[in-house]
Amino acid sequence: MKLIRILLLLSLSFALPAFADVPANGTVAPEFKLQDQKGQWHTLADHRGKWVVLYFYPKDQTPGCTTQACTFRDHVFKLRDAGADVIGVSLDDVKSHAEFAEKYKLPFPLLADVDKKASKAYGVLNSIIGFQYAKRDTFLIDPKGIIAKHYAGVDPKENAAEVLADLEALKAKK
Repeated sequence: MKLIRILLLLSLSFALPAFADVPANGTVAPEFKLQDQKGQWHTLADHRGKWVVLYFYPKDQTPGCTTQACTFRDHVFKLRDAGADVIGVSLDDVKSHAEFAEKYKLPFPLLADVDKKASKAYGVLNSIIGFQYAKRDTFLIDPKGIIAKHYAGVDPKENAAEVLADLEALKAKK
């Protein structure tokens, strides 16, 4: 067990950077077409006219990802009242997302980026010694499809509240 921990720590220190640049605030958010936990297709264009909280996370059923998903679940009605749709994205498949969403009663789409195209487009695809995953980053996208704010390496417990506060502040400025 100690050897496994050492190898894991070593592998984390050799993590490769994301494969693409993260799109900058103020630029058009990359489009995507991905299936959710129910097998339904979603595109970013489907949400035009609403704010979008697009959060990427590494893996279903892991402690940090569960915390983050449940925190968004607990804030989802406030976010919806503020005019935002919440969407989670990871490299996990539709079946994994369905089990995760059902277990934690997640009332928003979890999109399966199995071909890694969306993660690459958003610059969040990362790799550790052959294992690829989406970094824990969140994008707040305005109703016109422009990235209003990028949150890199977020705290799973604080991300939803931070996004809600920023969303309310951005809406107050307009």
